[in-house]
Amino acid sequence: MIPFSKPYLSGNELKLVEEALNQGKTSGNGRFTQQCHAWLTDYFKSKCLLTHSCTAALEMAALLCALKPGDEVIMPSYTFVSTSNAFVLRGATPVFVDIRRDTLNLDETKLEAAITTKTRMIIPVFYAGVPCDMDAIMKIAKSKNIFVAVDAAQAFGSYYHGKPAGSFGHLSSLSFHDTKNIMSGEGGTLIINDPEFNERAEILWEKGTNRSKFLRGEVDKYSWVEVGSSFLPSEITAAILMAQLPKVGDVAKERCKIWNEYFAATEFLENKSVLSRQMLNPQKHSEHNGHMYYIILDKHFNREKLYFYLKEQGIQSASHYVPLHSSQAGRKYGRTSGDLPNTDFISEQLLRLPLWPGFKEVPRVVSALEDFFKKN
Repeated sequence: MIPFSKPYLSGNELKLVEEALNQGKTSGNGRFTQQCHAWLTDYFKSKCLLTHSCTAALEMAALLCALKPGDEVIMPSYTFVSTSNAFVLRGATPVFVDIRRDTLNLDETKLEAAITTKTRMIIPVFYAGVPCDMDAIMKIAKSKNIFVAVDAAQAFGSYYHGKPAGSFGHLSSLSFHDTKNIMSGEGGTLIINDPEFNERAEILWEKGTNRSKFLRGEVDKYSWVEVGSSFLPSEITAAILMAQLPKVGDVAKERCKIWNEYFAATEFLENKSVLSRQMLNPQKHSEHNGHMYYIILDKHFNREKLYFYLKEQGIQSASHYVPLHSSQAGRKYGRTSGDLPNTDFISEQLLRLPLWPGFKEVPRVVSALEDFFKKN
């Protein structure tokens, strides 16, 4: 069976994990955490704090923006549940908008209609590592005095206007889950692009205390300052991540090479009008990281039938999100702004194909796709 994905390994993970185990401290905010912070801060040119997941980073964003019950947060419906959960936990109402057909990202032309006097935040999601039109989004947000927290979970190694994809919005978040380009098993980071949040972010990160100031010798003891939580990952997690961070560019390059192979090999199927390919450079001024390669089946074909056909051929593929606006919790906690035809169609017809660094089976996968369409 060809698996859908394989976690990337640089080859240096065991060495650094052994060092972490031998240093006498495996809880968070040790030597490896600080090394990761320094590397990420240099990369993004913003303060970065490691978290135990991208979900945790989004939860920190909700706390930093002081969300309260009744506030509204605009986001695409076509995203992972964490994008919504983090804000529902603060009592806010997610407002779901449709996606663009080219990028599968939040449709910035739908924002104005979704904004009300209760709108406090916009959460753009960089689907498949492709940045949103952040110029348009930030212009609208600034005019309405709305915070922007980017869910860039899939976009580490992507660029927009020549800057790393997490450099946009007041806040941004990354995932280091083992399905991502760079991974630490579980893990994430909060990127603080607005320095006004720097001090409070440290406090929330350290369970609502000023412990970071104490460790720097700025206060003689630390105490509870405000509501926070335990967002720190362990030193084991940080050691694995530190083994991989310097490879982010190499991994993106390798994945894009395989992505381009898929793109070229599936052109003849698009010409037969049986599917649409993932678009090449769909967002101007952007460079994606090869995080995934998907196809969108023509409406006359059943995605589940193709999934099981590929499985029979020893190839594991994957659909993606059930739209939040049509989910049980989405209907309970959120509301929809306008119609969402692109979201509904993509959720039924998109299929992700296997891709990881070193993947050599593009011809076999495409041959199986061709066989399926011949038979159906």
